Amino acid sequence: MSDHEYLLRQLINSMTAGGSLRTESWKRAAAAVPRHEFLRSGFFRVVPGASPSAWAPVLKDGDDWLTACYADESLVTQIAGTIKPTDIHGEIMREPTSSSTLPSLLLRMLEELQVEPGMKVLEIGTGTGYSTAVLCTRLSDDQVTSIEYDEGVAQRAREALGRLGRFPNLLTGDGLLGDDDSAPYDRIIATCAVRTVPVPWLEQTRPGGQILTTIGGWLNASELVRLTVHEGGTASGPVLGGEVSFMLARPHLPPTLGILPDLSTGKEREASIGADVLTDWTTRFVAQFAVPTAQQLRLRLDQHDEEVLFDAESGSFAALHEEDGRWIVRQGGPLPLWDAVEEQLGRWHAAGTPAVEEATVRVTADNQSIHW
Repeated sequence: MSDHEYLLRQLINSMTAGGSLRTESWKRAAAAVPRHEFLRSGFFRVVPGASPSAWAPVLKDGDDWLTACYADESLVTQIAGTIKPTDIHGEIMREPTSSSTLPSLLLRMLEELQVEPGMKVLEIGTGTGYSTAVLCTRLSDDQVTSIEYDEGVAQRAREALGRLGRFPNLLTGDGLLGDDDSAPYDRIIATCAVRTVPVPWLEQTRPGGQILTTIGGWLNASELVRLTVHEGGTASGPVLGGEVSFMLARPHLPPTLGILPDLSTGKEREASIGADVLTDWTTRFVAQFAVPTAQQLRLRLDQHDEEVLFDAESGSFAALHEEDGRWIVRQGGPLPLWDAVEEQLGRWHAAGTPAVEEATVRVTADNQSIHW
């Protein structure tokens, strides 16, 4: 048994024991795909203790490259939109823009996709091509279409898939637009997060088909959701839980904040819910549905810290601070942001703050909402 075969067997056993790999069909598919073939250009590893975060390349001639390829962890493969590991000598302090997702999450998602032989699947976000290869192994090449936004990333994935003799329909373009030419699909799976489910996905999934995607937002909380598409271009389905986090699709990234309005203006009142609740992941996820275009920041104003929600589109804001054990909110602009948060969280609290796994998301062309 070669080194990579031994490491792959260990990874399969670990994913099986952890519950992310549950069925024999997906276990066989995963066991047939060597992950290191999709990481031959190397990856970036965070530099311990660096502040701000710095990244150093790990290349395939390094001592621990092969072992790391089979670790159950996400591996950053691109920095700042264009920079590959082979482009760097030393360290770089920029934001990651592409990665190979930890295998246990990808296999959990493929299990949750509820796919059967004969189904057509559209994958949004080819990335390295690893998950595409597993899909092709479970189904067949001609049943899988995958779209990648970045041309360089797409080309490296194409080469890696070709080395394994896999030739699915690979497209380069905006995955949020889907693939109208080969629609309808039985399943759509996204390996990036979206703020709102794109209308083309609803239109390109046959009624009764499913969309598996991570819904995130600008309050930085996201969850995996499985939506069943209905007649009339709507969809609904359960939140699957697990605090799943993917990079937001680039067109769904938040806008720059620009110049903030005068936060000393606006109407002030005592808040019934304080901003401290937003330290909780699930609470932020629920709140995002009420203020989908708001971002959160902390500022030092008038000798105290203020937690601020700001909507760059409308110029609306809600600034909260604690005073004598009470939370005071000051709101300005056309949208009363904290009113909306309190109403949303109030309904959730009235229901007993159920876990997200008890929630259902409903999607239309114009709206996205969460229910218990």
